[in-house]
Amino acid sequence: MSKNRILPALIIGLVGAIVGSFAMMLYASTHFSGVAGPNNAPPPVSAAPLTGVSDQDRIVSAVKRTKASVVAIQVEINGQQYVPVDPLMQQFFGNQGPGVVQPFHGRASGSGFVYDAQGDIVTNAHVVTAPQGGRITRLTVVFANGDKVPAHVIATNIDADIAIVKVDRYGKLPPPLQLGDSDRLEQGQWAIAIGEPLELQQTVTVGVVSGFDRDEQIPTEGGGTAIAFKGLLQTSAPINPGNSGGPLIDINGRVIGINQSTVRSAFAQGIGFAIPSNTVRRVVAQLEAHPGIHQGTGQGFVGVVLENLNAGLRNQIGYSGTAGVAIVQVVGGSPADQAGLQPGDVVVSADGRGFSSNSALSHYIASRRPGQDLRLDVWSQGDRKLVVVKLAERPAAQPIQQP
Repeated sequence: MSKNRILPALIIGLVGAIVGSFAMMLYASTHFSGVAGPNNAPPPVSAAPLTGVSDQDRIVSAVKRTKASVVAIQVEINGQQYVPVDPLMQQFFGNQGPGVVQPFHGRASGSGFVYDAQGDIVTNAHVVTAPQGGRITRLTVVFANGDKVPAHVIATNIDADIAIVKVDRYGKLPPPLQLGDSDRLEQGQWAIAIGEPLELQQTVTVGVVSGFDRDEQIPTEGGGTAIAFKGLLQTSAPINPGNSGGPLIDINGRVIGINQSTVRSAFAQGIGFAIPSNTVRRVVAQLEAHPGIHQGTGQGFVGVVLENLNAGLRNQIGYSGTAGVAIVQVVGGSPADQAGLQPGDVVVSADGRGFSSNSALSHYIASRRPGQDLRLDVWSQGDRKLVVVKLAERPAAQPIQQP
């Protein structure tokens, strides 16, 4: 009798095991399909998100890692200056009125940062450029540890406002800072300015990336004129006199720009400007290859005014394509003029690259070297044609008289 009871139990248990195994196989096939196996690739590996690390902790860490490589630059200037006999008459006659020329001795200061292991310091050109009628007689780099090391200027680009200063035979050179990619910046991300404002060493200010591709007129050191700079990075990190030339870094300690200027208005707050890191990388490479003082830009120049396509512009020129950038003006005598480009033409691609943004195409043209050929696929009055333009050098920004 007991055998009759055991046999059905064994049969029921065996059936249950088979059903359970099948169910587990079905579950595994639908929930673990990414697990490595004969017919499966390994699942992607991603780092677990950091926990317990605040933005403030990351900012503090970035500053600690980079501040030793930020320097102060002290400049002594000798020269001559015009001193009017009657300051009231100068308001009407300028320096043409009666006055005397007297010698003067002045000091100025700015900031910079270690760029490479060879002792090159990158800063603004206006930090190491003497005003008209003067010359620099002594240049000193002050490191974070207090060491004062003589230095000299090896190259400047006045138009880009970038200079390279070199210190020689300094055995305690801090590590160079890493340049970030300014084209990948996001509006609203953290921005940290480090420098020597008003000779207050190792000052840190924090803000955000406020805007891109800003055009700004920056007063020259001599006063009375300003240079129109283009493509600047806007930040809310406070930038004060002496911050010029120092790095603007991101939350990871990478340089995203060189602090240059701030809006000089009693009504403006938190509007500062920096030279984007990708511009710095390009200009410094040119200066290292060609030391000296450069008034030119080293950038490619076509001689056109570009505009993004919109419905009104499309209707006006009769263009129905999906991509491209319109030419709305051609500079007389420019490479574009010589190549036969006309207002109303649409640049569909340049060197095989498609463009739908006037700023993107402008930046690409500027990235090419003068003398190179630029191959443009152009739509012109219903026809497509290939136009080869030999690039000239973009003219340096000319000083603008300030009232």
